[in-house]
Amino acid sequence: MTWWQAIILGIVEGLTEYLPVSSTGHLILTQRLMGIPDNHASSAYAICIQAGAIAAVVGLYRQRAAQIARGLVGRDPEGGRLAVCIAAGFLPAAVIGLALDEWIKEHLFGGERWGLWPTVAAWFVGGAAILAVHAWRKSRGQPPRAGLDLPELTWRLALIIGLAQCLAMWPGVSRSLVTIVGGVLVGMSLPAAVEFSFLLGVVTLTAATAHDAVKYGQDMLNQYNASGIVLGFVFAWLSAVLAVRWMVAYLDRHGLAIFGYYRVALALVVAAMILAGYFHASPAM
Repeated sequence: MTWWQAIILGIVEGLTEYLPVSSTGHLILTQRLMGIPDNHASSAYAICIQAGAIAAVVGLYRQRAAQIARGLVGRDPEGGRLAVCIAAGFLPAAVIGLALDEWIKEHLFGGERWGLWPTVAAWFVGGAAILAVHAWRKSRGQPPRAGLDLPELTWRLALIIGLAQCLAMWPGVSRSLVTIVGGVLVGMSLPAAVEFSFLLGVVTLTAATAHDAVKYGQDMLNQYNASGIVLGFVFAWLSAVLAVRWMVAYLDRHGLAIFGYYRVALALVVAAMILAGYFHASPAM
């Protein structure tokens, strides 16, 4: 991997990690466009540079993170309740992710049999789901801020959001998409659902990063030097800061519809490229 490829992958990761468009799907597509082989090392690299996006959210939401930390030691009741909700939201992904990790990587991550089709399908279906939820809220006259605030979230509702998060194990679905939409469907306001999605993502993405770093870290280091990993981390952090700030400001005034249109359009464009023979089956992992 060259230095400029590492920078591009870092920017793509940071820009898409917390937007409901699927960072995994965009990274798979970007790697294919740049001719990076489909193997354990490239998959691990795409996962591990998520640490930059994680650092961005922790920095931007440091006051909320500090509140949760105080709650864990019994010094902030609201922070403690939020910590319980995050734990409840993370639990389903932890259990199901460990059980299906190898199967998912073998069958859904652009392997020899299906290529990019699983990702394209997820982009399209996810886009349609966003547009459906947007139309539903609009028909009920609900502004973005209508619904429960974050302190009103219960562990039972968080568990439902966590179950929805498991759908994001399918590349292209988007963890942000299913947790934000899941939060809205259980009655949260859009800003509250977005913030909970960010906070839950810190725990979920940290666990996924640590898992792949331990399991495939040596493969990654053998193929990509340390400078490439550092560049990916730094640019993921910088671009994630920009993306999260923009997304929060945008969703405070508008809905999710723009992301639905983007996903559907992207799915149609990539599908046309596949049918035109632009992408070829890549080596199995």
